[in-house]
Amino acid sequence: MTVFATLFVIVDPIGQVPIFMALTHRQAAGLRKQTAFRAIVLAGMIMLGFALTGEHFLRLLGITLPAFRIAGGILLLLVSIDMILARQSGIRSATEEETEEAEERKDVAVIPLAIPLIAGPGAITSVILLMGQAGSDLVLQGLVLVLIVVVLLICLTALLFASRLMGLLGVTGVNVVGRLAGIILAALAVQFLIDGIAAVMPRMLGG
Repeated sequence: MTVFATLFVIVDPIGQVPIFMALTHRQAAGLRKQTAFRAIVLAGMIMLGFALTGEHFLRLLGITLPAFRIAGGILLLLVSIDMILARQSGIRSATEEETEEAEERKDVAVIPLAIPLIAGPGAITSVILLMGQAGSDLVLQGLVLVLIVVVLLICLTALLFASRLMGLLGVTGVNVVGRLAGIILAALAVQFLIDGIAAVMPRMLGG
């Protein structure tokens, strides 16, 4: 449940709906579906790739997992604050420059939908942290990978039915869901911080 909650909140399928609608409002229904599929497939490749290789990459850079947990906890805490305040920032959404460039593009599936909206810094950080928590347990690692796919399928469903969801929830409803998710993410981020600090404290104290 912790893995699912973390991934669901950070990917934020409901929160992606109004952005997706804004980026694809000029597209026909068929092309919009293709855009959604391509964005999810690419985001999935990125997230699964980092899940499988992220910890090895950190080792090459000489970064310990506890240090990454602390850094990741801070990053996710910043993301949660944006969600609670219902504001957009470069951490969990495209920048103004990226949005303007996307409006001129015919294909928005790669940028900014897949990157950085779905598989952004928060999502990449989360999958690396969750795989790190799984340790060498292949069952837990497999569970994380499966749940990444499950959350992305939920996100795909939300994008495919974006028009209906916007009609049902409206902007206010989307923001309410986002604020509730932000509170959960804030607690998860603090837990990552606590775990990271607890892991390094014995070394700092010479224990």
